This record gives sequence, structure tokens and C-alpha cells, in this order.
Amino acid sequence: MKKLLPLLILLLGIGVLVGAYFFIKGRGGDEESEEEEVIEVSFDKRPVTTLAPSADGHWLKLKIEKYEGLGETLDYELLYQLPDGRTQGVPGTITLAKESEIERDLLLGSESSGKFRYDEGVNEGTLTLRFRNSKGKLTAKFITDFALLSGTDKLSSIDGKFSYNLSKTSKEFFVVMNTFGAPKGYSAEPSSGPYGVFSSAEGALAGKASLSGGKVEAFMDGKWSSLEDGKSSDIGIFMATP
Repeated sequence: MKKLLPLLILLLGIGVLVGAYFFIKGRGGDEESEEEEVIEVSFDKRPVTTLAPSADGHWLKLKIEKYEGLGETLDYELLYQLPDGRTQGVPGTITLAKESEIERDLLLGSESSGKFRYDEGVNEGTLTLRFRNSKGKLTAKFITDFALLSGTDKLSSIDGKFSYNLSKTSKEFFVVMNTFGAPKGYSAEPSSGPYGVFSSAEGALAGKASLSGGKVEAFMDGKWSSLEDGKSSDIGIFMATP
């Protein structure tokens, strides 16, 4: 019996490792299939999501509106790339019933004991929103790339489908991103967009929006307006409609 004991221990260890492997693999498969099974959300029910940079570019203010009926909780994750190739993340979870409006200040860096370390040279990243029901099941998922720009007059989306050319070069910080949904009042659902341009700057920032797929509309000062030749008196949310 003593001779068999080491063999039994070895077999037991192998069994535990094999079981753990298939358990983890099964969980991974469940998560993948869960994401694949998410129902497409109609455009009018998609959340309006913005990232506005601070004046020094070290913070992004996340704001989410029009999210009713999408779930009970929200997991958000901001990922961004550093010049040396490393990826940093800012995650968070929100219980939607406890929030009258969603706003979070996301630090591009880290904080410890009241001291801040800022990540420099951040130019782009991704924002992911995952809505879940009371049982934790995924009910909706949205993801967008974002560009963080400064010292330029050309503000372009990461996918290259949208650009906003300022009348003059600005030293302010800007974020260009897809906003998922759009404020109510648009003439038709978009054939392209919506894309948002958000800034730390005060005052209007005139320019020209370029977006294919139809006439370009812009949401500024609480209302939608059609742009002639893409010319706009300010930044905001833009989309092309048929």
C-alpha cells in the first residue's frame, strides 16, 4: 500500500489539474457565448456616451445619458495605450437604480495616498460598456475607440470615417469618439455616426465636419441642426442621415 501511495497522490494531482483546466475553459466559453448572444439594441435605445478631457489632459469625464431599460448594473472599462506599448485600464461598476445621472472622472494615471501619477503621451484608447440584469447576465454591450488630441487643427476618429477641421490650431485637449446613441430630435437614424468631439476649451470652436453617407447634422446647444457643406459653429455630436 505504501508503494502505491505516491502513485495515487500523483494521479489525484493530475485529476485536479485536468478538472481545473476544463472548468476554466468552460467558463471562458460561457463568457464568449454570452457576449455573442447579446441582442442588438435599436439605435433609439442606445446610450448617449461622452468623454470630455480636462484642461491638462490627465482626466476624462465619462458621462452617460439615455440608458433606461438597458440593465440593472453597468460595468465600464477604459483602456488606453502608453508610448512604450503598455496598456492601462480604468474599470468600474455602477448600480443604475442608485444613479440619477452617470458621471465619473477617470484618471489617466494612478493615485496613492492623495498623490497622483499621470500617464503622459496618451493618444488613443477604447471605452467598453457592459449592461447586466439583476442576475449578472449581459444584456447589452457597446465599445468604441477614442482619440485624445492636442495642438492640432484636424480632429479625426480612429477609424478614419469622421473628421472635424478647426478654423485654427488649438492647444486645448480634444476627444473624438463614437457616442453609441444620440440625443432625441434628429431627423432620421444615421447612415454614419454618431461621432462626438469634446474638449476642455471654453467658448465655441468653429470648423468643418467631414462624414460620408448623407447630409451632416450636428447636435449643439441642445438641438439638432443641418450643416451646409459641413460648416459648424461649434463642436458637438455629428452624424450623417439619408
